[in-house]
Amino acid sequence: MGLFFAAVALFWSAQLMGKDASPVAAKREESGDAPRRVLVISIPDRKLALTEDGRVLKIYSVAVGATVTPSPSGSMKIVNKVMNPTWYYHGKVVAPGKSNPLGDRWMGLSENGYGIHGTNVPNSIGKAASHGCIRMGKRDVEELFSLVQVGDAVEIHGERDEQLVALFSTQDVMTASSATPATTTAAAPRVNSTSIAIATAMMEEAGSGE
Repeated sequence: MGLFFAAVALFWSAQLMGKDASPVAAKREESGDAPRRVLVISIPDRKLALTEDGRVLKIYSVAVGATVTPSPSGSMKIVNKVMNPTWYYHGKVVAPGKSNPLGDRWMGLSENGYGIHGTNVPNSIGKAASHGCIRMGKRDVEELFSLVQVGDAVEIHGERDEQLVALFSTQDVMTASSATPATTTAAAPRVNSTSIAIATAMMEEAGSGE
């Protein structure tokens, strides 16, 4: 009987320890112990830097807004991630595929109507050519999509300063493939996230694909 009660006591102790683990993990995550990723975009440099805890992981070339349709500047965050988005504009519908102006990845920003996405005009990368969004090449946007998650911060700078110059001149850059992928992916996005992405896309790349 003594062995029986000892086994029961061990079982309940394990259960209690298991229940305590989740709140502790949640508190740790809320306290900011988890890696903090920030996407820093320089409009004049037409580049995007993926940083983690202040360390540059990868720098990508991007397309930014044209003069008549400039990209917004300021602090934002990623609000949704959608794979193979459908593009809608004024009754026009473009299904996922090679002709889709959004490419095969969409990362919506908290600045309504804007996002980071692929493109069906790859030669626009490195230019001021979009209708305000941040365009990326196919491989680059797919890689970035796998490394970031909803809630990550995005900082878009319209002018260079000393910190920005130092950031984009760094030589100590890892390959993004060696970075730790985000724990949250959007392989199966919820319907509401897809709807948000579609609505923002409708406001953004009008006439894209030229």
